[in-house]
Amino acid sequence: MGINATLFGQMITFVVFILFTMKFVWPPIKQAMSEREKRIADGLASAERSQRELELAKERGAEHIREAKAQAGEIIERANRQGASIVEEAREEARAVAEREKAAADARIEQEVSQARAALRRDVSELAIVGASRILEREVDPKAHQQMLDELAEQV
Repeated sequence: MGINATLFGQMITFVVFILFTMKFVWPPIKQAMSEREKRIADGLASAERSQRELELAKERGAEHIREAKAQAGEIIERANRQGASIVEEAREEARAVAEREKAAADARIEQEVSQARAALRRDVSELAIVGASRILEREVDPKAHQQMLDELAEQV
């Protein structure tokens, strides 16, 4: 195997091909690869940003939920206090109504007792007059002895 002109021709052709490839083919391929690398890096950075934004959104959502629960607890507490105060007011009002009705009933009872005593005094006065007239065997004039009958009714 000898070194001859064909081998030198092939070597020169190969060197020209390498130079042509390095000059015209390799830069667009290298540029396409760097653009693709840049797009991949941008995509990864965007994915990381999206992941951080998602985590922040989750945290904000959790915070909103905590705030909503706290507000709901406050609303429930206020409703319970308001309900208790309404019940207490109703109890106080019922007590006041009961006391007024009891006072009215006591007044009616007192009035009826007074009327019964007055009626009883009249009846006793009449009985006393009838008894005295029988004892004295004469008639006692109620109009003439009204003061004495009133004193007798008060003693009874």
